[in-house]
Amino acid sequence: MAKEKAKVVVIMPAYNAAKTLEKTVKDIPPGIASEIILVDDGSSDKTIKVAQKMGLSVFSHPANLGYGGNQKTCYWEALKKKPDIVVMIHPDYQYDATLTEELIRPIVQGRFDIMLGSRVRSRAEVLAGGMPWWKYYGNRFLTISENIFLGLNLSEYHTGFRAYSAKALRKIPFMRMSNNFVFDQQLLISAVANNLKIGEIPVPVRYFPEASSANFMASTRYGLETLFNLGRYMFNRQSRKFTS
Repeated sequence: MAKEKAKVVVIMPAYNAAKTLEKTVKDIPPGIASEIILVDDGSSDKTIKVAQKMGLSVFSHPANLGYGGNQKTCYWEALKKKPDIVVMIHPDYQYDATLTEELIRPIVQGRFDIMLGSRVRSRAEVLAGGMPWWKYYGNRFLTISENIFLGLNLSEYHTGFRAYSAKALRKIPFMRMSNNFVFDQQLLISAVANNLKIGEIPVPVRYFPEASSANFMASTRYGLETLFNLGRYMFNRQSRKFTS
């Protein structure tokens, strides 16, 4: 996609993000996004009011559909805008949105189709940044497993800061994927099945009470579903339409 100025749409899948949304949006470099789309997944706080006050394009689910269900609406609405690149940023302020330009640059240059912002640069840095130890080691185990099964060499698959070329998103049947947290992994498995190029940049870790993160039981369930999906991929690796 080597071009001087790519049209970028930022999406934010939101759930009870009123306390962190404004800080996250203000960190996005000025002029980089033609539009910021927020999809609210049944929040009980003032997420929608904050988003509207900031001039974001807001869509809301009357009931909570889940993390994957939220992203489906995000990507569906973003692709209607005919962008070159779609960037997802979690509005919980865990990720450094000032790095958005660095994240999309390899896609603009045509070197990658998908870029991930990896929080896992070193164990010491991740744990010092506040990531719970059980989440760090669970993340590492899943990442090693995914690299082995998918033939990649990524440091993290489970990040809420990522960018896709619009062409890549249109090749992936994301509307047929899971409505829960395993959606992210299914999307990347489908990307591998479609021979899309995936890269990453390092991003700092930022964990604090207001940052949304799954609890131990939810993370365990997510881990088991992740391994199940890897097994399915191995049995269907010739398929170019991996779905849930």
